[in-house]
Amino acid sequence: MNPSADHAAADAEAPEQPLPPGLYIVATPIGNLGDLSPRAASVLSRVETIAVEDSRVTAKLLQRIGIRRPMTPYHDHNADKVRPGLIARMASGPVALVSDAGTPLISDPGYKLVRDARAAGIAITTIPGPCAAIAALTLAGLPTDRFFFLGFLPSKEKARAEAIAEVAAIKATLILYESGPRLGATLKALAQGLGDREAAVVREISKTFEESVAAPLPDLAARYADLAPKGEIVVIVGPPGEQAATDPSDAEGLLRVALAHMPAAKAAGEVARATGLNRRDLYARALAIKDAD
Repeated sequence: MNPSADHAAADAEAPEQPLPPGLYIVATPIGNLGDLSPRAASVLSRVETIAVEDSRVTAKLLQRIGIRRPMTPYHDHNADKVRPGLIARMASGPVALVSDAGTPLISDPGYKLVRDARAAGIAITTIPGPCAAIAALTLAGLPTDRFFFLGFLPSKEKARAEAIAEVAAIKATLILYESGPRLGATLKALAQGLGDREAAVVREISKTFEESVAAPLPDLAARYADLAPKGEIVVIVGPPGEQAATDPSDAEGLLRVALAHMPAAKAAGEVARATGLNRRDLYARALAIKDAD
C-alpha cells in the first residue's frame, strides 16, 4: 500500500474550490484548441459568468472542453452599457473576460473594464496563454529584443501612410495585424514608407495550414498584390538599418513618399525623425521637390 499515491488520488477526485470574487482575464487558443491551458479551463468552469466578444465563438470552445457557463456579450458596441453591470457582479462573484481568440485586451476590447475594476478595488487575475502577436514574432526570424505593436493600421490610404511615417524612425521590430483583403494594400504602403526592410507575413498560427513567409517588404508586396489569403494575419517588419537611417539619398525618397500625403513642413519633420537629418534642410528640400513637381 502506498499512502502517498492514495493521497494524490484523493486530491485528484476532490472538487475544485470556488473562485474568489473578481475579474479573471483568460487567454484562449488562437488556432489549435489544445492550446487552452488546464488552468484556463479550470477558471472558465468555475466563474459565474464569462464576458465574451461573440457568444457563438466562445460556445464552441466551451463545448470542446465540456463546460457550460452563462455568457455576457462585451464588445466595442455595447461595452459602455454593459461594463457597470459586470463591475457589480465582480464585487460578489468571479467573472471571466475572454476574446474570440488569444489574449484579451490585445487589439480587443477590455482595457476599460480592467481600469474600472481596478478603480472599484476589485481583484484582477490574469491567466496567460496564446497571443498572435508574440507567436508570430517567434516565427519571423527578426529581432525580438525590442518590438512595437501597432494593432491594425487605418484602412484609408492617407491615414495609413501617416501612421507608417509616424513609426518609421522607431528602432524596433514592428508588429501589426491585418485581414486578407487588405493585406496587399498594407504591404505596398509599408514598402513605400519603410523601404526594403526584412519582413514576414504569418498566418493561421497553430492551425493545419500555418504559414510564415519572410522576404523584403517590396517582395512581399508583390507576392500578395493580387492575393487575399484566408485566416488571421500578422505582419512583422524588421527595424531600420543604421545605414538607411543616415543616408541623404534615402531621405529624399522618404520625403517624396511623405509629400504625397502631407504638407512639406510635416513631411520634413517625419523624415527628420526617421533619418536623424536636419529638419530645416529637409524642409528646404521638400519645398524644392514640390516646386519641381
